[in-house]
Amino acid sequence: MMKLLFRLIVLAALGWSGFWLFGYMTLSSAVPAWFEDRRAEGWVAEYDDLSVSGFPSRLDSTFENLTLADPQTGVAWNAPFFNMHALTYRPHHVIAVWPHSQTLAIPSEKLTVSSGDMRASLVLDPGTDLTLNRTNVAIESLGITSSADWQMTASALNLAMHRDENDANTYRLALKADELTPPAGYTLPNNIDLPRSFTSFRADLTASFDRPWDRSAIEQSRPQPTALDLTLAEIIWGDLQLHAAGKVTIDTSGYPSGEVTIRAVNWRDILDVARLSGQIPVSVIDTVEQALGFIAQLSGNANELDIPLTFANGATKLGPLPIGPAPRIYLR
Repeated sequence: MMKLLFRLIVLAALGWSGFWLFGYMTLSSAVPAWFEDRRAEGWVAEYDDLSVSGFPSRLDSTFENLTLADPQTGVAWNAPFFNMHALTYRPHHVIAVWPHSQTLAIPSEKLTVSSGDMRASLVLDPGTDLTLNRTNVAIESLGITSSADWQMTASALNLAMHRDENDANTYRLALKADELTPPAGYTLPNNIDLPRSFTSFRADLTASFDRPWDRSAIEQSRPQPTALDLTLAEIIWGDLQLHAAGKVTIDTSGYPSGEVTIRAVNWRDILDVARLSGQIPVSVIDTVEQALGFIAQLSGNANELDIPLTFANGATKLGPLPIGPAPRIYLR
């Protein structure tokens, strides 16, 4: 009996070792092949070293000096290391860990991103497409510094993206940032009585896309939004408050149609902050201020506004007044 039990244990150990070895060999061959495919498409896709460890219960992949750059979008990412962890028996549930410092370049500027801790849990559907089922990203002590001479910080940032069970192209997104200091928080003059960071910064929306988020989002092009249902977006900065909710559909060119209701408390001060920040053209702020001043006279409330922002035929209206072209919502 003991011999039989011993043999069964040995067979189970050998079987599990073979299972882990299969996962190890798959990762060790598939990842370099993916990078080679990207280079064949004109990408910069390089790393100094790739190691796979974690026997017997995990498959842990570590990249050293990783660089990815897509020539079509002009987006490039560089990190001194990048880790991915998965249990051997759940290879489609991945924990990704970023370094404390990394760089992200876009056509207009270069961003240096620092964090105390930055990681994400990704659950993918089984299969070669690696379709995203859900992800949760958590960042502590976030700092972003731009080559365009601005910076932003947050003590914590959390982003969740969960796919709708009834529609593979639709995801619910929730974003929350704690003690977020926007670029304007570093440049406002001392005579403006505002705390340095937002009291509240959060959003909850449902977004539909033209296809699911899967590996093609990196290899080919990003899924494009077709509809946005904004349950709530909220920014509170001292006595300044901005709330938004509404729905829009988005055409194939990226232009929205629909209505978003905006509630602004102390709206003139909000515009003053935007003007002093230098991040928005003064001509745009002046146009918005004239429109809101007219609407405030009609409503009889000088400090608070509840007003629809309407998008139609490529144009934007604030209440009854046209204020300019509609924004183009397009993911590069």
